[in-house]
Amino acid sequence: MKLRLLFLSTPIGPLGSGQGGGVEQVVPSLAHILQQRGHAVTIAAPQGSVVEGVAVVQVTGDLQPTAHHQCRDAGIIFPGRSVLANMWDYAFQARTQYDVIVNFTYDWLSFYLTPFLGQPVAHMVSMGSLTDAMDAAIGEVVNRFPGTVAMHTQAQAHTFAFGKHCRILGCGLDLTRYSFCDTPGPWLGWMGRISPEKGLEDAVLAAIQSHHPLRVLGKMEDPTYWEMIHRRYPNPPIEYLGFQPTDQLQAMVGQCQALLMSHRWVEAFGIVAIEALACGVPVISYRRGGPVEIVAHGKTGWLVEPDSVSGLVDAIGRISLLDRRACRQQAEEHYSLAAMGQRFEQWFLDVVAAKPAP
Repeated sequence: MKLRLLFLSTPIGPLGSGQGGGVEQVVPSLAHILQQRGHAVTIAAPQGSVVEGVAVVQVTGDLQPTAHHQCRDAGIIFPGRSVLANMWDYAFQARTQYDVIVNFTYDWLSFYLTPFLGQPVAHMVSMGSLTDAMDAAIGEVVNRFPGTVAMHTQAQAHTFAFGKHCRILGCGLDLTRYSFCDTPGPWLGWMGRISPEKGLEDAVLAAIQSHHPLRVLGKMEDPTYWEMIHRRYPNPPIEYLGFQPTDQLQAMVGQCQALLMSHRWVEAFGIVAIEALACGVPVISYRRGGPVEIVAHGKTGWLVEPDSVSGLVDAIGRISLLDRRACRQQAEEHYSLAAMGQRFEQWFLDVVAAKPAP
């Protein structure tokens, strides 16, 4: 069965801007592989989004604020000229043109509207539990529309009371865009949004203590946080390379001896980990969230006690014990785009086949 799919992308920023985190990797990659499998894919995304080879509906409006800085009892935030509302307005108006509406937004409105669409909606949840309001909204859909909510990892699902009822789909990459590098330079690498929950300061301190330069790649989301790191560690051995497209990013990361993941929150997946592995770069990560299910401890990286900079430093000293070819091999065996496409395709077919709740 060939499906007509509408993807609703993150309302945090345009695709290609670096503001949307891992969703910016997942949405275009999944669209491409599903098109190769014969399905028709359209993406509705904030104006300015660019996805080569895929139809994109450019939606105007104010961007949605990020959810990861909110406290548990935070209320629902809704900009006056909301791009999120406009994306769902398009979905409602065009709903009969699609077999499945695929929601990649982590927002209350998306789950609240589900019963009113009259069309199958598949929700790909991109973060762990953050607020009570979001948990309630997602949980309601899990109960009313079984099988329509999916997550990337068990670690992510475990942050929700209803996690055992969600489908686990993992993730994947177009590995042809990532080149294996067997001769790294002196650098360590760090990738992600420059934001407190990502814990960059721990990676900086580990680089200082291990006497390695650190390449930092990612969107400058919180300049105040960046300035705080520099006040705490004057003249750190950091080379900030900003947000880079995949071709440039993989070349820069591939030259690193290892990727450090020093996150302070539960990463839903940690797509930067498989980007590094695809280049042959071992991953040194806190034993927290999605990376626990990705890193093969002692083979393709090291998992260390959360928030332990000394653990990071010790693991850096053992990089030479890891085989970079094993890293690339793991990426090829477990995180190919083809494998991800098969998993998501079956999920969509199951969502279509399921009898809708009354």
